[in-house]
Parts: sequence; structure tokens; C-alpha cells
Amino acid sequence: MSKEISYLGSVNQPFPDVDRALSVPNGLLAFGGDLSEARLVAAYQQGIFPWFDSDEFYIHWWSPDPRAVLFPDEVHVSRSMKKLLRQNKFSVSFDANFVEIIALCASTHSRTSGTWITQSMQQAYIALFDSGLAHSVEVWDENNSLVGGLYGVSLGKMFFAESMFSLQANTSKIALLTLVQHLRSIKFVCLDCQMMTQHLKSLGARNVSRKHFVSLLQRSNQFPNIPGPWINNNEGAAYQVQA
Repeated sequence: MSKEISYLGSVNQPFPDVDRALSVPNGLLAFGGDLSEARLVAAYQQGIFPWFDSDEFYIHWWSPDPRAVLFPDEVHVSRSMKKLLRQNKFSVSFDANFVEIIALCASTHSRTSGTWITQSMQQAYIALFDSGLAHSVEVWDENNSLVGGLYGVSLGKMFFAESMFSLQANTSKIALLTLVQHLRSIKFVCLDCQMMTQHLKSLGARNVSRKHFVSLLQRSNQFPNIPGPWINNNEGAAYQVQA
């Protein structure tokens, strides 16, 4: 099978098969296209996601092999995290402030390593949120200040995590652990982490082959979407992740 990068020159042009993704750089499949809801949904349902630098003209689409995933039943909570959670210093909400979460993800990453979360990306995912397909998790401190969180896309029985940030130590972990607890309760297949990091590995994420990931997607795609807004308890009792 030829492994040339495909150009998505028209609105209706489908993605190539993910098996055509290049090995180096890891998983580059296509460029071009747009960030419409239809295009993004089609991408995620096939195991593809967008990522590109702000100075690049075209959107780049990726399907890496291996793929980092976190199965809800395999999440690992360290002793130090359990201790932090028992202190009840933070409360967690869902879908309470998606716009600020994605903006903070963009600005936090921009200060450290640059960001792929451009204004056009933010607008596209805000549109997905408005359609009930994207979700945010917010972590609040005792002064009701937003100190951590994440956002991603939910389709079928899979959550596709896009980015997270911490303004206080471990608050992105609290967001992720709370999300995984919720995903377990609604019997999700797994959480897609895209690429492995030490941060994710410490929480129990592991790599699977692209073939395995596609099989997980096929199982997930059989279920209807669970649209937002999801649980939002910031204006009442905090949603507490179990320590």
C-alpha cells in the first residue's frame, strides 16, 4: 500500500485509510481540509485527529501507531494523589466553562512549548461543545478559582482527550481522574490519550497498536453519543473523585 500524504482538497473528500499514515513523523496521514463539525467527527470516528503549528498554512491530520489509551478500570492513583484527594481542597465540575478551559490550555502550552490550539482550533471545538460533542472538566480551589482542567471530544463510548493544564500542582491529574471515574460509571470503552507521556503513564495509560485502537473505535461507534452538558456540580456539592 502506497504511503503518500493525502491532500484533502475538497469539503467532501474522505480521509484515506489510517493504514496509510507515515511512520515518521509518527502517524502523519493527510493535510488540508477544514475544521468543520462534520470533518472533525469523521476524523475521530476513524482514529484521526488534527494537529498543526500556528505558522503552518494547512491542517495536519494524524493517526499514530502505537496509540496511548487509558482504560477506566486500569487507572492508577498514587498514594500521594490519594492523600491530596482526601484533603478535599478542590472541587470538580463538568462543562461549566469550556471556553475558558480551552483558552487556558492554549495559553499554558504557549508559554512552555508553543501551542497547536490556535484561534481557529478553539472556535472549532467551541462549536463542538455547543453541539454537545465536546466537554470540559474544571478544577476549582477553595476560593472558587479555576486552577486546572482539560477538554476533549466524546463520541459513542470513547472520550478523545485533547489537552489539559495545571495552575496548581496536580490539578490536571485531578481533572483526568475525575473524568475517568465518570467514564467508568457510564461504561465507556476507553479514553484516547493520543501520544504517551510520563504524566499519562503514571496514571495507568498504555500503548496499543493502531489496529487494536481501530477495533476499540468500532466497538465504541456502535453506541449513540451522550451529549452534554455533562455533570456540573460546581454550584453545589463538589463532584468528588474517589481516593
